[in-house]
Amino acid sequence: MTTDSKPDNLQPIPLDQAMPHRKVIREWLTPLSDRSTLRAFLLLIVDTALFMGLVAGTVYFESIWLKLLCGTAAGFVIGRLFILGHDACHQSLTPHRELNKWIGRYAFLYSLTPFSLWDTGHNVVHHGYTNLKGVDFVWTPLTSEEFAALGPVDRLLQYLYRSGWAPGLYYLIEIWWKREFFPNKTHMPTRRPIFFKDSLLVTVFGVVWVAAMTYAAIATEQSVALTLLIGVLLPFLFWNTMIGFVVYVHHTHVRVSWHNDKSAWTKAQPFVSTTVHLTFPMKIGNMVHHIMEHTAHHVDMSIPLYRLKQAQAKLEEMLPGRIIVQPFSWGWYFKTAKACKLYDFSRECWTDFQGRMTSPVRGNLPAKT
Repeated sequence: MTTDSKPDNLQPIPLDQAMPHRKVIREWLTPLSDRSTLRAFLLLIVDTALFMGLVAGTVYFESIWLKLLCGTAAGFVIGRLFILGHDACHQSLTPHRELNKWIGRYAFLYSLTPFSLWDTGHNVVHHGYTNLKGVDFVWTPLTSEEFAALGPVDRLLQYLYRSGWAPGLYYLIEIWWKREFFPNKTHMPTRRPIFFKDSLLVTVFGVVWVAAMTYAAIATEQSVALTLLIGVLLPFLFWNTMIGFVVYVHHTHVRVSWHNDKSAWTKAQPFVSTTVHLTFPMKIGNMVHHIMEHTAHHVDMSIPLYRLKQAQAKLEEMLPGRIIVQPFSWGWYFKTAKACKLYDFSRECWTDFQGRMTSPVRGNLPAKT
């Protein structure tokens, strides 16, 4: 049986029928869960070479515009490497468990992401309890009461985070700084030696990166400050903006619901209802290793990134009208940022910062908007 075929008795599930159990849905995708070690290494080698070449370009080229272009592109490639590490962390990149761990740690170095801390926060918390307030901490919306109780600085940060202009600031502060880079007990109550070791590992990599760029600047008689700004800081900040944006659009939409009651959350089949499949023109999704086929990833984390496009198509074929498919445009993005400021759990809708309803109650919009 080919990967895109289905038995004659397997038919799409109409909206008026109950959602199948997750186990049944995952069985539809079983033929797509094969993993290739060779393919994983080829992707890793290509992205590593791209990153090294682009960072070298920030030193080699004399034109400031070419330097900036190389630094920005290097940040984008950090995102590609991170996605490979993300798959390895899910044990979906290769068939080998220990190899996945080593690949994940390596690929995460470029984004200065400690592997074990990401594993705990992402695999255990985010995937285990997607959009369950009080557990999932990624882009969790505040209520009107919580927002009103904030101090001036935290309130200003919320305005910035939810403006649409600062997804990188959100990720840099709320995720990387607070929860990944030597997190304190408030944000990571569990204390494990591997957490410290992985944080130390990415710190050493960061020091080596800075030292290498400093040496290159001195050797070529260029400004050390400018070289570090374009060859280190710019890629890192671009990466934070990229991941902050990607995570935001994956789980923020007027049709995406949040829950503060675990039983209601369980009944809502959150692995389907809390994710967005964002589509782009010109095969831009291919450039980010198909991470935008996000519903399929949440349904079955074992599917490798190079099969997610087929898996997403299968889900949308079998569950017509249930999956949020959103063509991307900047107009849609900023309209969403304007609408999705706070969340009212009693009315099950998004609101603005004044508590005014900005989206219909759950389920009242079509799958495509």
